[in-house]
Amino acid sequence: MNTGPGIAYLVLILLATAGPAWAVEPIGPASNTVLQKLREQSGREPTAEDLVGTLNGTTVYLLRDGKYALADLVAREALVLGERDLGQEHQETLTALNNLAASIKQQGRYGEAEPLYLRALESSERILGQDHPDTLASVNNLAGLYYAQGRHGEAEPLYLRALETSERILGKEHPRTLNSVNNLAVLYLAQGRYGEAEPLLVRALETRERILGQDHPDTLTSANNLAELYRTQGRYGEAEPLNRRALETSERILGRDHPDTLISVNDLAMLYYVQGRYDEAEPLFVRALEARGRILGQDHPNTLISLNNLAALYQAQGRSSDAEPLYLRALATRERILGKNHPDTLVSANNLAGLYQDQGRYGEAEPLLVRALEAHERILGQDHPDTLISANSLAELYRAHGRFSEAEPLYLRALQTRRQILGQDHPDTLTSVNNLADLYRAQGRSSEAEPLYLRALEGRERMLGRNHPLKWTPKIGQVAKLRTARSITAMQRT
Repeated sequence: MNTGPGIAYLVLILLATAGPAWAVEPIGPASNTVLQKLREQSGREPTAEDLVGTLNGTTVYLLRDGKYALADLVAREALVLGERDLGQEHQETLTALNNLAASIKQQGRYGEAEPLYLRALESSERILGQDHPDTLASVNNLAGLYYAQGRHGEAEPLYLRALETSERILGKEHPRTLNSVNNLAVLYLAQGRYGEAEPLLVRALETRERILGQDHPDTLTSANNLAELYRTQGRYGEAEPLNRRALETSERILGRDHPDTLISVNDLAMLYYVQGRYDEAEPLFVRALEARGRILGQDHPNTLISLNNLAALYQAQGRSSDAEPLYLRALATRERILGKNHPDTLVSANNLAGLYQDQGRYGEAEPLLVRALEAHERILGQDHPDTLISANSLAELYRAHGRFSEAEPLYLRALQTRRQILGQDHPDTLTSVNNLADLYRAQGRSSEAEPLYLRALEGRERMLGRNHPLKWTPKIGQVAKLRTARSITAMQRT
């Protein structure tokens, strides 16, 4: 049974006025409104399958519209009705289960979402088979949850399974196949596997433009994700038109405050930041933070991303007193919501340490930096870009303390791996070149420092321009710690 905005917004109105009675009576405003509407439309008594199916469609509509808390309420009602009237293994019940997990995940409540996704996947495999499209949607959904939790090693085989099976069963250009292409590419991007990510991102964008159209939300997701790869690689001139296109189209199609529009706002702000265009970045970061706090909640992971990014901008501008409370709030909330070892929590620990280091508060910075490096090595691996940021930051602290013998191997490791992974002229590689030169100069090894300084300066001018305001200080290493909310197309669409 198809549903549209009319039913969805009737549900919204009733839910907005229902008050706390929902918690007492799980079968209430949503099902009553939909049931009445279905009777009016069909002139007959709807079946339980009609009712649950329409509630499922309404949930997907609300999820796409960014109304996650309301989607949660409608999905809960659909699941209760499905289990009661259709059975736990009915396809509409499994859809309701996936939709509820998606609404919970979008609110950042990952621990609650996982058992729901696992149950949906196990049931789909048993009832529909390993290769059924709905089973593959469940595989993608569980992988997306693991990705959001920073559990990349568990996400990759699921994404690969979904992609390989979708290509075989649905074809290379099917929208669900393209979702899998995008999701695997975003995982590779998060792991710093840029050479594997780029062809997948280009394929997803070009095919979505041709199949879905220039303005489709999934096409805009692909544009943003390819722009992020270019930004990460220092290819700013290729990134900006993609970011601008995604933002302008999202504002026109989805609205200024839609969560996907705010992703585009954040992404364009990040691009301006890394180019030193702070006056253009600040109003975008502020807009994203204020809107996410209002719409998603103060503790939502995407709100915390905006909090961290605005703090990093203030730090780069020398506004330490403005940056510190934002960093502290982001770290404390991420530890509580995501856990101490989540990659985003470690970003906050590293960033706060960088601020303390800039202020000469080395005793407060060191334990944070050691914690971040050890956790990054354990969770992301020795060569991950975030691990190298942690290594570089700890080396900076040791150099400032005169602990040169501890700093040098960390600097060399960061430089060699960045050169291999990112390339000779990537801004992070040039940061490592400059930082190693600083160490040699501090040790009186001027003949070794000078060619490194010249190389860093020439590369900086070539990549960023002569007037770029970022100076060669530890802060430049913070650039890669600005996180975007990468859009993973993982929720099941009914």
